[in-house]
Amino acid sequence: MKILVPVKRVVDYNVKVRVKADGTGVDIANVKMSMNPFDEIAVEEAVRLKEAGIVSEVIAVSAGVAGCQETLRTAMAIGADRGILVETDAELQPLAVAKLLKALCDREQPQAVICGKQAIDDDANQTGQMLAALLGWPQATFASKVVLAAGQATVTREVDGGLETLALPLPAVITTDLRLNEPRYATLPNIMKAKKKPLDTVKPADLGVDVAPRLKTLKVSEPPKRQAGVKVADVADLVAKLKNEAKVI
Repeated sequence: MKILVPVKRVVDYNVKVRVKADGTGVDIANVKMSMNPFDEIAVEEAVRLKEAGIVSEVIAVSAGVAGCQETLRTAMAIGADRGILVETDAELQPLAVAKLLKALCDREQPQAVICGKQAIDDDANQTGQMLAALLGWPQATFASKVVLAAGQATVTREVDGGLETLALPLPAVITTDLRLNEPRYATLPNIMKAKKKPLDTVKPADLGVDVAPRLKTLKVSEPPKRQAGVKVADVADLVAKLKNEAKVI
């Protein structure tokens, strides 16, 4: 069984994001970049399935600038067997990424795609669902437990009311939630081994995919600063402020 795992290069979650002065986007100059945390969980799950003898090959895929090679090497240090970079300088939106992944699935023929439920930069939560629709595969999102056996995936997913368990035939698309697992740290020996693992580079044109943006960002701005709190004398004062100032009652 072959599993394809998309991974995205994003601003590290520990970094305070700053907006460009002209409001055209986020400033990433000299900013630490890392793998999207949800994608890290997806790589860990695929590697665990391989270690259990269920999966024979794990392929990490990324799309973007040449710097995405670092993200793919991280995925291979965790345990992915090889990497594929779709190199482009274009702004990649969820539909374009889903089309690129669809083309790679047609080429690689994986039995499952495991990806993070969303990226922490755009928070779109769309790529996995769009990919499943393009491929015509069943999908299970927000997975907190994944079991693959006998050509079928049994996925426990988190919903508002608790947990829901789905059974779906393979091939399928699965998106991971936070509680699926805790990703391992890449050890130094594995980081060195990852440098020797195969990493192929292709262009969107090689896959026959148009990645031109369909949405235009008008403006990016920081959220308003939080107002300082105030103390109230009693309940009547609190109710008055909620009614007259906050206007929430």
